Amino acid sequence: MTDNVFQLSCQCNNYPWGKKGQESLAAKLCEKTPGTGFELDNGKEYAEMWMGDYPDLPTKSLKTGELLETILTKNKEILLGKNCIEKFGTQLPFLPKILSIQKALPLQIHPNKDLASRLHQENPEQFTDDNHKPEIAIALSRFEAFAGWKPLSEVQTLFKLQPLQRFLARTYTTFGDETLRSVTQAILEASDEVIAETQKALAAISREEYGEQAYILDLLPRLQQQYSQEDPGNLVALLCMNYMDLSPGESIYIPADGIHAYLSGDIIECMARSNNVLNTGFCPTADRDNIKLFTSSLTFSTHSVEDMLLKSKPSPRSGKGKSLEYAPPMSEFNMLRTVLGKDEMEIIRAVDGPMVMLVTSGNGSMKADGKIHDIKEGYVFFIGQGVELVYETETGLEVYAAYAE
Repeated sequence: MTDNVFQLSCQCNNYPWGKKGQESLAAKLCEKTPGTGFELDNGKEYAEMWMGDYPDLPTKSLKTGELLETILTKNKEILLGKNCIEKFGTQLPFLPKILSIQKALPLQIHPNKDLASRLHQENPEQFTDDNHKPEIAIALSRFEAFAGWKPLSEVQTLFKLQPLQRFLARTYTTFGDETLRSVTQAILEASDEVIAETQKALAAISREEYGEQAYILDLLPRLQQQYSQEDPGNLVALLCMNYMDLSPGESIYIPADGIHAYLSGDIIECMARSNNVLNTGFCPTADRDNIKLFTSSLTFSTHSVEDMLLKSKPSPRSGKGKSLEYAPPMSEFNMLRTVLGKDEMEIIRAVDGPMVMLVTSGNGSMKADGKIHDIKEGYVFFIGQGVELVYETETGLEVYAAYAE
């Protein structure tokens, strides 16, 4: 029988949008756990550290080297609990990650459950599961993102600019959600020459004509440098999507089918257990998925920065009032953030389901299931259902924990 609480060994992937070497928080946290075999190379980009049982970048028990997925399969009733198994099955229903972002991730959406199921059946090599992938992202540093749609009035104002008239349908009368879908598709389907010509024309327009959206002129050359003047993602993101600039602790929620592209910063991200994605911009042409499929899958429930924000609140799990909770409008997980100062402690009441916790800074101890564990920056633990946690620190500590029940 396995322990109810055990330390995890994680790895990082190397997508080109990741930060390089020691600049990557994902890599630095991954490096902190002894005995993983992970060696940081300052010449490589490190994008994501995964902390779950998904097979693409699997997590292992640090003590035994056994895959977390295998451990959960063998001990599902004890570690996951009856309630979680009945609701979500015998795998972790969530997947936490640390992302370190140097340049824009691909412009993307994650298919909803119906589409994910169909795509998985048709192309299981690309769409490796049949689940949806709503997600949250909590800023660990300054975090820039394009997420959700701007208010229609703001988009309509921009498309009155002469260089953008070509993307409006001739039958256009009023600017609604379907107009937004239409112009997004028109941009994504436009030739490289049209995209480059449009961006050049937009760069020549005065800040006064952009009004409150003059930030477009500041971001346009930055995006062009990251990818190219021919990338249609530049136009979709700047013209149609909310630009968000978040401080540490602030969070956004991306629903299934929610359009987004993270731009810079370090975040802790958690999502429903899936790795399905449709990309159409901020990536090479060969990596772009079917444009008609992408645009037909778009949803339009969000139309402002406020729509995208996920507010934290005091956690009912907290015994000492030192923890905040991020509770997205979905059932697969919540996230806890615990911040302790010098000589402080916190009690996290037992959860009726599994938990994965990560120390992002500081050090201290964690009492759990009758044992005391040293916890330090970068340490990751799995906590089985029904286990109360007690954190203590002499110097300071910050911990994030995803859980389901």
